[in-house]
Amino acid sequence: MAFPHRPDAPELPDFSMLKRLARDQLIYLLEQLPGKKDLFIEADLMSPLDRIANVSILKQHEVDKLYKVENKPALSSNEQWPMAFWVAFLPSVGLVNADKLAGRTRKYKVIFSPQKVSLGPGGNVSCDEWAFSLLPLDVDLLSMELPEFFRDYFLEGDQRWINTVAQALHLLSTLYGPFPNCYGIGRCSKMSYELWRKLEEEEDGETKGRRPEIGHIFLLDRDVDFVTALCSQVVYEGLVDDTFRIKCGSVDFGPEVTSSDRSLKVLLNAEDKVFSEIRNEHFSNVFGFLSQKARNLQAQYDRRRGMDIKQMKNFVSQELKGLKQEHRLLSVHIGACESIMKKKTKQDFQELIKTEHALLEGFNIRESTSYIEEHIDRQVSPIESLRLMCLLSITENGLIPKDYRSLKTQYLQSYGPEHLLTFSNLRRAGLLTEQAPGDTLTAVESKVSKLVTDKAAGKITDAFSSLAKKSNFRALSKKLNLIPRVDGEYDLKVPRDMAYVFSGAYVPLSCRLIEQVLERRSWQGLDEVVRLLNCGELAFTDMTKEDKASSESLRLILVVFLGGCTFSEISALRFLGREKGYRFIFLTTAVTNSARLMEAMSEVKA
Repeated sequence: MAFPHRPDAPELPDFSMLKRLARDQLIYLLEQLPGKKDLFIEADLMSPLDRIANVSILKQHEVDKLYKVENKPALSSNEQWPMAFWVAFLPSVGLVNADKLAGRTRKYKVIFSPQKVSLGPGGNVSCDEWAFSLLPLDVDLLSMELPEFFRDYFLEGDQRWINTVAQALHLLSTLYGPFPNCYGIGRCSKMSYELWRKLEEEEDGETKGRRPEIGHIFLLDRDVDFVTALCSQVVYEGLVDDTFRIKCGSVDFGPEVTSSDRSLKVLLNAEDKVFSEIRNEHFSNVFGFLSQKARNLQAQYDRRRGMDIKQMKNFVSQELKGLKQEHRLLSVHIGACESIMKKKTKQDFQELIKTEHALLEGFNIRESTSYIEEHIDRQVSPIESLRLMCLLSITENGLIPKDYRSLKTQYLQSYGPEHLLTFSNLRRAGLLTEQAPGDTLTAVESKVSKLVTDKAAGKITDAFSSLAKKSNFRALSKKLNLIPRVDGEYDLKVPRDMAYVFSGAYVPLSCRLIEQVLERRSWQGLDEVVRLLNCGELAFTDMTKEDKASSESLRLILVVFLGGCTFSEISALRFLGREKGYRFIFLTTAVTNSARLMEAMSEVKA
């Protein structure tokens, strides 16, 4: 049912060390303020902190009260105690001023994460950095928990996080040995890679002589493949994320799932034995699997009936606890499935998926456009309508001016004129564009390739180059065979390729690129693909002659997604690994989905 790993699959490195390092550094910083202290934490950082050091650890190090800082200063009740702030950026420093105004004096320590910002001389304010940049969410998934990365870099062209990425890669190579084979595509990937290499050279010798534990690393910019991130997810973990929002590896299931008046916070990872068997499955298989599991569980409970006292004692001491735990998890996931099905039936999910597939395949474009117009007219959801418009735009290489104007006008009339700036953001990022009148595709392509090959192009900003960029999705789709040709029904129970993550309709572009490059061990023979991706100068390979790399390590591949990665891509690559005898490890700036992508671009906060 789930894809068990092949018996010959390589072992994954132990990433719990990253958690221990982060915890130790945090404790060291807290102990620099001796005695009792209050800790003010920015809202976005509450979940990551909880995964690293829970409240009891903080209490052991004399943290008296924890305050969640939104935007307004929270006031500490203990006037004489020091405060430590854990912040990602500056607004929280307003708390210091609030104290000044109230005539309170005490010591402050501002801890920036993941990198320090200079505040200038501050008397009783000291600054520090908690260089915590990698949170293991699962045995094969590391997150930098930087959801802001996507907007900062791909919209604003802000490069401040590139240093954080380079430092994170440097930490990994220090702990787990050098990476013998490096591949990447995209401007952000190239800059991060070059800065990381520089760090390695400066600290020459740290990884020299170490045996590599991970044989390949692949860096990929999110804007190389927007299409995959814009599609509705249909594998179980992706659907749970789209429906309930998985945050920092856990999800809050409300009363509609728990069938009680309470919400339940559930950690979703490989330790949840029920979840680990269904997470990568197409949703259509999940219910059947859970019902079978419930029947098996019942049969195990029923075994008690014929037991004598000794057997019963054994059963209670050895099996009962495990069965109860499994029973609890089963009911949670069955509840989640029922809730998803209710919501999807209400939204007419089948019709939506049919439209997405038509866009991916390039059929019935007029019908799909009418579907989107109706979606806008019915005011289904501003974020969903935007997503569909972006999917139409990218798969069609930009909208013809008439359609662009008409859809935009309808959208602003339906959802409100305050969304106007959002359209400008989407255009700058290359997500929702208008074809220039009279521009045949080839004319635009030759203009773009001249821009890209022109050395002066380095000077144009990312924001401008994305205006010039065309998505070329149809040509890429043909070249990389992203739309599988299937005779008869696509069997979702026994998937034949990575397309199963989109019901057999589409192989994720990002995953296909990774598969092709790994097969060739380079970008050779993919020149046309690289050109269509507008990445002429931005695809790179770096292979060191590595005698120490074991055959085991060469089957471990670290994939780094800059700008976010979806659970569908993770499931697709887990499937590929299973087929080819690899194991993939994922490192992402944050886990994303279509709604998060649209929200990051929106000027209207939900």
